[in-house]
Amino acid sequence: MVGELKSDLSSYHYGSAGRGYAHGYLLPAVQSALSAISSRRVFEIGCGSGYIANCLAALGYEVIAIDPSEDGIRLARETYTLPRFHQADAYEPLADRFGQFPAVVSLEVVEHVVWPRKFIATCRNLLEPNGTLILSTPYHGWLKNVAIAVSGNFDKHVDPLWDGGHIKFWSERTLAALLTEAGFHDLRFARVGRIAPLAKSMIAIARRQ
Repeated sequence: MVGELKSDLSSYHYGSAGRGYAHGYLLPAVQSALSAISSRRVFEIGCGSGYIANCLAALGYEVIAIDPSEDGIRLARETYTLPRFHQADAYEPLADRFGQFPAVVSLEVVEHVVWPRKFIATCRNLLEPNGTLILSTPYHGWLKNVAIAVSGNFDKHVDPLWDGGHIKFWSERTLAALLTEAGFHDLRFARVGRIAPLAKSMIAIARRQ
C-alpha cells in the first residue's frame, strides 16, 4: 500500500532556498501557534528547500524536516545547518522512523496531495497525545471563489499546467471535516495574506486526541 500511495514529487524543482512570498504571512502565524507549546521539538512535513525550518531552528526549536523533493532537500542541506533534513514521503510510516513530536507543521502541502486522509493520518501518527498540528493551505471561500471567477483569473488560479501543482482546493468547512474525521479537536482557523474574506491562505491549528 505504501508503494501505491507514494507521491510523484521527488523531482519537484526549487529555484532557491531563500524566502518565498508566502513565508512573509505564514511564518508569524506559525510562530504564534508554536508559542503556546512548551516543548521546542518540531517536525515539518513538506519543508521544500528549508526556509521555514531554518527560521524555526534559529528561534531555538529543534527541527526535523522532510520533503519528497530531491532538489529541495539538497538545497536545504547546502544552505542551512541547524535543522535536520531528510528526503521522505508523507505517505511513508514516518512515526516509525522519526518518533512522535509535540508539534507538527505542514505549510501549503495538503493541496498537493492525492490522498488527504492518508496524509492527515501521517500527521496524526507523528504527534504525541494532545500534540498540536499547524497546517496551512490556500484559502477558498464563497466570496473569494466568486471574485476569482468574475475577475477572469480561474485558469491562472487553478493552473492545470503546473507540474506538481495544486490538486485540492480547501475551504474551512472541508478542511475541518478532514481533521475532525481524523480525530483532531480544539480546531481553530486563522486567515492570512489579505483581508479575511479574500485571504491568501488559512492556517488550521488542532490538537490530537
